[in-house]
Amino acid sequence: MTLTSPHSSIDDKEVQRFQKISAQWWDEEGAFKPLHRLNPIRIQYIRDCLAAHFQRDKATSRPLEGLSILDIGCGGGLVAEPLTRLGASVTGIDADPQAIEVAINHAALMELPISYQCASAESLAAAGQRFDAVLALEIVEHVADVAEFLSTCTQLVAPQGAFILSTLNRTWKAYALAIVGAEYVLNMVPKGTHDWHKFLTPAELANHLRSLGFSFADLRGMSYSPLKGEWSLSSDLDVNYLGYVRGD
Repeated sequence: MTLTSPHSSIDDKEVQRFQKISAQWWDEEGAFKPLHRLNPIRIQYIRDCLAAHFQRDKATSRPLEGLSILDIGCGGGLVAEPLTRLGASVTGIDADPQAIEVAINHAALMELPISYQCASAESLAAAGQRFDAVLALEIVEHVADVAEFLSTCTQLVAPQGAFILSTLNRTWKAYALAIVGAEYVLNMVPKGTHDWHKFLTPAELANHLRSLGFSFADLRGMSYSPLKGEWSLSSDLDVNYLGYVRGD
């Protein structure tokens, strides 16, 4: 299903860049290897924040049972699938039709009931759709208009709902590690994946959200250990960070 909107924060050049590697979404050693490595702590953070927000027991096997979650920029479904296994009713949207096809096929293989759509966030908001939780993971730095995108995301959050996002900080440390190191030295992600000028500081993001009546309830850094090849949550917000947002 494809939904279109006359107003969209989608950056076509960014979509085209990711289309070139869409077939690799579920290849744990391919172009999306960093996201596969990052996924465990993202899922843990989402589970813990939503369990606390909706007063659920995170220790149960399906703590997100019955919650509706929208995953914006879902790609091949790396986040949508584990959240579905945790009990959530997940809708995943992406502007890349090839990624959506990969996501649909993989969900079918895993026998998971996920609703995938090639759509913009704006089109869902215009249709009046609302969700208990909205996710925007590693996508804010790829949109054409940050203010419009965040405004749309908050419109999609149901009353008393939650919004979780992650992005990259605009620091020289982030430039050195996420672009020079990850793209050109270690070849962890394809060259040209990121534009440092589109990174947002936590303060800038907080200001955008405040103007929309939302604020951070929690903010964590995500740190990578090259020796272990693993990610962990931390207090270091200098490069990657992850935040749980709710209405004021």
